[in-house]
Amino acid sequence: MRKASALIITAGLVMTALTACAGPGTAQASCDAGAPSGAASKLVSVTGDFGAVPDISFPTPLKSSTTQRTEIIAGSGPQVVPGQMVSVESNLYNGTTGEPLQLSAFDGSTAVEFGLGDATNPGFVAGLVCARVGERIAVVIAPDDGIGVNDQLRVSATDSLVLVVDIVKAFLPRADGADQAVANGLPAVVLDADGTPGIVLPSGDVPKALEFGVLKKGTGEKVASDATVVIHYTGLLWASDKVFESTWATRTPRVVPLSDLPQGLATAISGQTVGSQLVVVVPPALGFGPAAQGQVPAGSTLVYSVDILGIN
Repeated sequence: MRKASALIITAGLVMTALTACAGPGTAQASCDAGAPSGAASKLVSVTGDFGAVPDISFPTPLKSSTTQRTEIIAGSGPQVVPGQMVSVESNLYNGTTGEPLQLSAFDGSTAVEFGLGDATNPGFVAGLVCARVGERIAVVIAPDDGIGVNDQLRVSATDSLVLVVDIVKAFLPRADGADQAVANGLPAVVLDADGTPGIVLPSGDVPKALEFGVLKKGTGEKVASDATVVIHYTGLLWASDKVFESTWATRTPRVVPLSDLPQGLATAISGQTVGSQLVVVVPPALGFGPAAQGQVPAGSTLVYSVDILGIN
């Protein structure tokens, strides 16, 4: 195949494809289930330094019935775990034709965030879990683990994909701050072993104003009012005690500007530190207001448990 230059192509289309194909349970695999090295992934030749445009070649057609990965440059950072949000620079190719589907600049300007959970392509998840921050890897994604038939990208049902990835950063998988006491009257948050929260409403009247408490106090960077944050959260309707939204359901954190969150939730997160966990009660005026939105009825009081995993 021809060697690629640092041209960015069809990035939005590829990102959509990589985050729309996984089935339930993908991110629950342990690190022992991460993709092994194999004959196909060892055929991908990659030279160049981490953080610089790689020189990539491989024979075509390159096919594999299993997803494989081979370490190109060792990383010394934390190990990536299932369900974690990572920031990567990557080149993606059609293994049959050698044609590039997406090329990155590998200079930080084209880094993309992925949650390695149930909402992300299973081949991508298997290729990255258990690798380390600072690592460069070559992954050959089997057709059954890939993006399926995609006419726009000219990918057929039998095409393997070749992915070369620099793992630039990994965000916290869950809040890791020190436990804090909170005021009486706030909802309680009970955590499963993996950090999934359950919200328990107190008896008494519905709060009329914004109320929040810090359940865990992190030691990371402070969140500015105009920040884009990486968060895990569950949202509950006070009136019905029903969850209306949860990133924990797919084990895929969300990267979001504070300005895109309900005002009350954004206010509570602003000024907090990475690694913190909050419980937040948002009155209708600071939530979705008098209009219904999705599963949220008009005039709803909202309750959130939110883990602040990082600042993007």
